[in-house]
Amino acid sequence: MQMNVVAADGKREYEFLDRLKERARQAGSEVEAVVRGILSDIAARGDEALREYMLKFDGTDQLVRLDREAMQAACERVDPDFLEALKRARENVAAFHRAQLKEGYELKDGVCLLGQKVRGLDRVGIYVPGGTAAYPSSVLMNAIPAKLAGVSELIMVTPPGGAKDEILAAACLCGVDEILLMGGAQAVGALAYGTESVRRVDKIVGPGNLYVATAKRLIFGVCDIDMVAGPSEILILADRTADPAFIAADLMSQAEHDRQASAILLTTDAGVAERTAKEIERQIAGLSRADIIRESLQNYGGIILCPHEQKMLELCNYIAPEHLELMTEHPLDLLDGVENAGSVFLGQYSPEPLGDYFAGPNHVLPTGGTARFFSPLSVDSFLKKTQYIFYSREALKEAAPYIERLAESEGLTAHANAVRVRKDRA
Repeated sequence: MQMNVVAADGKREYEFLDRLKERARQAGSEVEAVVRGILSDIAARGDEALREYMLKFDGTDQLVRLDREAMQAACERVDPDFLEALKRARENVAAFHRAQLKEGYELKDGVCLLGQKVRGLDRVGIYVPGGTAAYPSSVLMNAIPAKLAGVSELIMVTPPGGAKDEILAAACLCGVDEILLMGGAQAVGALAYGTESVRRVDKIVGPGNLYVATAKRLIFGVCDIDMVAGPSEILILADRTADPAFIAADLMSQAEHDRQASAILLTTDAGVAERTAKEIERQIAGLSRADIIRESLQNYGGIILCPHEQKMLELCNYIAPEHLELMTEHPLDLLDGVENAGSVFLGQYSPEPLGDYFAGPNHVLPTGGTARFFSPLSVDSFLKKTQYIFYSREALKEAAPYIERLAESEGLTAHANAVRVRKDRA
């Protein structure tokens, strides 16, 4: 396997990176048309349409519900070592996200009172994929911040084949209230619009295939979503002190996710680049998803040789990666220069899987360059804020001339009048 190698010259590296960005635009109008049809059908016909699509895509038209008792039973069936690891990860994730909790506030100025109430959403749906993408860690990352935010009801949906004991155990430990065995765009539609047997939710979070991601994008506005996730990606910045064995292992840890995953190394050292490519060939032979890794690295991987650290930071902020590893001699010195990234891993001994499973920060991250304006999933993602205002008669009378002038400048005379009638009676 030959890794793409580009020497940065101010042009070639950007041409290479822009080609990689195309992979996130391959949803296609055909997929969108299919998903639009499913969503509109469920919105119009409810359960009848839902069961038809379940039979077509899931092989059953029976909507199975699993309660807390079923989840607890799964906890008792799973391997005790796995359960202990899950509990340790839950503690770390909860500790990190608990620090994000915030309260409302009030501002008092004589007879004026301004404030903001902060509350958790009422009802949230978590989508958990089936098949090889059924990850218990994703249950933790989605459910824990939701529960900490005060979400009243947490509903998990997963295809009938996705209800593995490990997934159910994770749901149990994280406070999921109910699990519905349904998947695909039809599950997203049922959660968003509601049916006779599925109550609608306020927000849908969690990963899924192209049809699920497209459905989430299309129902945004009917309810909220976390983000539209694309293929996974990792960017590593490395200097001469970096260990090529570590770099190779970490590039492949993301490449194994998906044939469209992107794994890129930026380095100031040609020797590190050469040895990393050799390490990939050495290590890949023992990996179970070697075929996926090879295809991912050949099509969407690469090494860019940079003249200095500042160039690496420039390209990093242009890419805005989901996962960023700083494998340099002084990684903390570079951190302030990172403006666009989902999650940053510092040093030789902070590999990306540490964040996927255990450390505590969320692994639901913006992809496809959207770290320029999106943030990782957090407690904030599950909160709603309500403002309030109280003015006394005297306070409104004092403010009235300013309000009237602003309203009239916009041609909204009824706005001005709503203040004027009060002022005239004061």
